[in-house]
Amino acid sequence: MLKRRFLGAIPVILGISFLVFLLMHIAPGDPVSLLLGESATPEEIERTRHEWGLDEPILVQYWEFLLHAARGDFGISLKFGEPVTRIVFERLPATVELATASLLVAILISIPIGVYSAVKHDTMIDHAGMALALIGVSLPNFWLGIMMIYFLGGQLNLFPVAGRLDYGIEIEPITRLYLVDSLLTGNLAGFWSALRHLFMPAVTLGTSLAAIVTRITRSSVLEVMRQDYITTARAKGLSERAVIWRHTVRNAMITIITILGLQLGALLNGSVITETVFSYPGIGDLLIQAISLRDYRLAQGLIFFFAILYCGVNLLVDLLYMLVDPRIKL
Repeated sequence: MLKRRFLGAIPVILGISFLVFLLMHIAPGDPVSLLLGESATPEEIERTRHEWGLDEPILVQYWEFLLHAARGDFGISLKFGEPVTRIVFERLPATVELATASLLVAILISIPIGVYSAVKHDTMIDHAGMALALIGVSLPNFWLGIMMIYFLGGQLNLFPVAGRLDYGIEIEPITRLYLVDSLLTGNLAGFWSALRHLFMPAVTLGTSLAAIVTRITRSSVLEVMRQDYITTARAKGLSERAVIWRHTVRNAMITIITILGLQLGALLNGSVITETVFSYPGIGDLLIQAISLRDYRLAQGLIFFFAILYCGVNLLVDLLYMLVDPRIKL
């Protein structure tokens, strides 16, 4: 069954890659002219286009892209002059760290509020929790990020507003996840600096995600609480804590895991706006640069990685279903 899932992901990835390839090539703007500048002669432009293979038909270029991508080679970035794979893997850990921290923030906020709102259904506590969730859904990420930069970074000077580390602090790269690497090397100054830089973008993303998960958690828990086996558990004399957390929440986790998996895929695919607002050096910020400069190879490589990550997260969610509920088979 796992083999069939992997095979089913192949046409999805190919379809996405072809659509992005086509859109990038029909979009206005010539990458060669943008990179060489206005002083470039027509002969230099044509020679460069030929060297990069941009004078070939689109289908020929796409076929060449697939042949090289199958070997893990996405070509040389037109802007940076480095292999696309190297650039992506240098930026990917930053986005993974941000996505993981944002997901943790969302879980710590949403699960307790969602469960408690369901337990206190139709009370002031429930109404207050849902009002907070509605506010969180309605707030745009870029606005919340700008407000945090202004108040927490500018006015109160509590947190840095850009980057991943303070100037002058270095962390020995092992996994390129700064929090992990600083702990592995015992670099407490680096850990504190990385944590402070991560705080505001993680809270910005996590708050929006928490609002969605809170509403889903409340609905799922309420639905499970109406089931006969919950009434039976109470009739057996189990404590309310055991009924809620051992029976109710566990059976409601399928829906919660589904929405968390979808949101994690979106976070890993690059939170473009948030990374741009905080000048966070992740793959979302890199994608903006690639598109604005018409760096076809870099943009195509990034989207290809995005598709693989999203399919991988969906497969991980399916595996988690089996751990949460052994009755579910792939």
